[in-house]
Amino acid sequence: MPADVVAIARDLLRCPSVTPAEGGALALVADILSRAGFTVERPVFSEPGHAAVQNLHARIGHGGPHLVFAGHTDVVPPGDEAQWTHPPFAGDVADGVLYGRGAVDMKGAVACALAAALDHLAANGGRPKGTLSFLLTGDEEGVAVNGSVKLLKWAAERGEKFDHCILGEPTNPETLGDMIKIGRRGSQNGTLVVTGTQGHVAYPHLADNPVRSVVRMVAALLAEPLDAGTDHFDPSNLEFTSIDVGNKTVNVIPAEARARFNIRFNDLHTQGSLRALIEARAAAAAQGARFRIDWEPSNAEAFLTAPGPFVTLVGDVITSVTGRQAELSTSGGTSDARFIKNYCPVVEFGLVNASMHGIDERVPVADLIALTAIYREIFVRYFG
Repeated sequence: MPADVVAIARDLLRCPSVTPAEGGALALVADILSRAGFTVERPVFSEPGHAAVQNLHARIGHGGPHLVFAGHTDVVPPGDEAQWTHPPFAGDVADGVLYGRGAVDMKGAVACALAAALDHLAANGGRPKGTLSFLLTGDEEGVAVNGSVKLLKWAAERGEKFDHCILGEPTNPETLGDMIKIGRRGSQNGTLVVTGTQGHVAYPHLADNPVRSVVRMVAALLAEPLDAGTDHFDPSNLEFTSIDVGNKTVNVIPAEARARFNIRFNDLHTQGSLRALIEARAAAAAQGARFRIDWEPSNAEAFLTAPGPFVTLVGDVITSVTGRQAELSTSGGTSDARFIKNYCPVVEFGLVNASMHGIDERVPVADLIALTAIYREIFVRYFG
């Protein structure tokens, strides 16, 4: 009898694992996998200034190929629970739909991968023809300091070498089978700071108004595209998100103006080359204004898993189960794939993302069953 994916998903949803709380979710996964014969480890990582986070590594089998399923069991807060049709941690099923925080992001996909793994092992004498692993963190929805980035390093230091990874993030915009993520844009935050000279508005010749310069420089940075995009990436995009002077007095010219921005960039750039480009364009528009750009640290470089046999395998399986040809995409925000790509090729495929992080987050039971079938068939073909 196939593993009961709905029961696994409901049990996971009943664990209140709001970042960084483990909430019993990883303990549940550890119990399921250890009973199936996996060797399970539960490393805890900590760092000054950040909460300690529980993680999970499980493996079964020997030698290659080595496929790892990665994901997270932490969830964002439910918000006002009174607004939910069904309690966010009850795991209710109504009219063929499973409700709960994390249903699609991403306890549902974790449940599907667990069920698929149990089915695959049951059909193959309890062992894959290679190695199957799980890497699950409790720190994806938070600051991502004590989660996947350290878990991957920890596993590598113990000799784990992964050939390919499936990350179960909710990738589909509308229907299961819409989209596979084969890369992600990078993300870089910065603040343009223009320094002037404070003074009375009635005597502007005795002051230097930084607002004039920051407006001119913002316009210049927005006027010229960063690039034209690539075959797999949209053009890089810079968005200013605030312009502030902190001035509560209408008759005082401020001494400083600040404009904060974010850039989502493709693989034509690195963080270093992008910073140099923005600084050069800002200098050209400054016209003598005193300015600097304060760059924030970022662990999100752009990357691409080039289409090849593994991407084709995943796409073919999705088509065989859903009848849809999944788009290969690099859209959206960042994910833990930005860490995984340093260790092995990674593709992302999970549930429909329309309700993630919202009130009444939910997934049709039919999608859980279909995604389990997709993961199960991926295991069959990968280890075949």
